[in-house]
Amino acid sequence: MQNKIYDFTIVGAGIVGLSTAYKLSLALPDAKILVLEKENKVAAHQTGKNSGVIHSGIYYKPGSYKAKNCINGRHQLVDFCNENGVNIDICGKVIVATEESELLRLDTIYRRGLENEIEGLEKIGPDELADIEPYAQGVGAIKVPCAGIVDYSGMCVELHNKISQNGGDVIFGEQVFNIKTEKDCLTVNTNKNSFNTGYVINCAGLYCDHVAKSAGVKSPIQIVPFKGEYYELMPEAEYLVNHLIYPLPHEDFPFLGVHFTRMANGGIECGPNAVPVFKREGYDKLSFDMSEALEMMNFSGFWKLSIKHWRMGVDEYHRSLSKKAFVKGLQKLIPSVRSEHLKVAPSGVRAMALKENGEILDDFHFEIADRQIHVLNAPSPAATAGLAIADEIVNKVKYSFAV
Repeated sequence: MQNKIYDFTIVGAGIVGLSTAYKLSLALPDAKILVLEKENKVAAHQTGKNSGVIHSGIYYKPGSYKAKNCINGRHQLVDFCNENGVNIDICGKVIVATEESELLRLDTIYRRGLENEIEGLEKIGPDELADIEPYAQGVGAIKVPCAGIVDYSGMCVELHNKISQNGGDVIFGEQVFNIKTEKDCLTVNTNKNSFNTGYVINCAGLYCDHVAKSAGVKSPIQIVPFKGEYYELMPEAEYLVNHLIYPLPHEDFPFLGVHFTRMANGGIECGPNAVPVFKREGYDKLSFDMSEALEMMNFSGFWKLSIKHWRMGVDEYHRSLSKKAFVKGLQKLIPSVRSEHLKVAPSGVRAMALKENGEILDDFHFEIADRQIHVLNAPSPAATAGLAIADEIVNKVKYSFAV
């Protein structure tokens, strides 16, 4: 049993957990703050394995948590990285319609971007697209100059440093197994220790629903993991991409389609696809965990989603199993990409929150219990929006707990 009693304990040292601890340390400088992380470093999973894109906020429903926090968070992120020497490049991106039938949807996205007050948006034709990305092919596009790329892992290292400088503790190798409500405090039990705390904020990402359940929170939401597989352009083919090149996003899923992303620390990623995986941290082709597979198979929401969208699932698995099919998807944007231009890159897994009826929970979602806040859905653009999400959490702390 740890003798020190903390005011706040945050579960998870990804960008949302670290941003929350950092913002709490600024808002409540006398508070004793603890971050518990089961891995031996920050940003070990979703934060450190995403494509590193700074999203503009163009796609999201006006007025939603996603829209507000993405735009606010983007501005905060840029300032934080510039002030703290984190690799960042506001290089801009293009969203490309590859067929005439897509132009109406492209116009809808453009008008949504205007409604969200995304700065600098411009609709462009094939000639202007060729000036920006000579090897891209499209019948129309949206130029988004405020999008960019960043080293999210490097940003998390700096957030960790700030938390430590402000007197907070970040302890690694501590996997939270349960949270018990005591008379005067909460007890957070890990694989190694027990910690007493006034309040718990659950930012456990892929395992946020498990942590909530261990605390006695009965939520209808369950996390279903989707793996995103990437390729990387060989150095001799990097000339094909100048900045960020995106297709139109999927109409029914919060996926942005296979795209080309110049990385902040060098290299160009191509992808991802999106396939269900039977292990929440299953990054390899054959990753499998029996208990997690059974949990997913026994969840009605997974089957309802699968039945409704089986055709998309077949297409995504085809791209997973066939490099040729993956390349064909990339060639819709850049026809001159060839199989020999690509090498396998590390995969990532995103936490998709589903309801029991199979509905995807597409916006940020928080559940507040006795002295606890559980972040049960922080989908993309959570990395971009991390500092703004943290502001939301701090406000909820002040409002709900009167601290």
